[in-house]
Amino acid sequence: MAFREAGFRHAIMAEAISLAKELDDMHALALALGHAGCLAHFERNPVEGERYSSDLIELSTRHHFAHWLVVGRILRGWALSALGNTAEGIVRIEDGIRDYRAMGAIRGVPFFLALKAEALHLANRIPEGLAVIGEADSLVDKYGDRNVRAPLQRLRGVFLAAMGAEEVQIEASFCEAIRIAKEQKSVSLAKRAEATYAEYRRQKASGRGFRLPLW
Repeated sequence: MAFREAGFRHAIMAEAISLAKELDDMHALALALGHAGCLAHFERNPVEGERYSSDLIELSTRHHFAHWLVVGRILRGWALSALGNTAEGIVRIEDGIRDYRAMGAIRGVPFFLALKAEALHLANRIPEGLAVIGEADSLVDKYGDRNVRAPLQRLRGVFLAAMGAEEVQIEASFCEAIRIAKEQKSVSLAKRAEATYAEYRRQKASGRGFRLPLW
């Protein structure tokens, strides 16, 4: 089922990109490439994320799409971090978020901060990443970007486990992620939070250190 769903998502994105090119609609193409880059993150595929974000940067540079240029840089920063180049990736994400905010944009910042937190985790800068999650949480509360609520709580649980926090804090984060995802009727986010929580419980029972999946 998961394989069929992934295939359907990829087919839709490929069709959107192809149609935008056929219509010579560069704004629509930028939108499609941006969503394709986000989908690559959701599917834990930094290779595709790097490809789509690079295409988005090239297109946006050529057509002076300031908004999508920044988005492309942030997504490419995440992809580079996930591919092992955390130093450059974090700088790209931070610069992108700064430029995004300078344009007066708010929506999307919590998601971009989550990407930054993941990159910091990969760089073993866990306390900094946890602080970034807190910043993203406060923006969600202020501006109501509800789609990122569950992923942020799941990430908080991952970070707390990596830091060796109290069990009650870790479990509360995972349970809150599951609750929010189910409340929002997001099956995929609920399954991801449940899988991470189950892995946490398994590793806890084994008595070894925690290496929980970021995605």
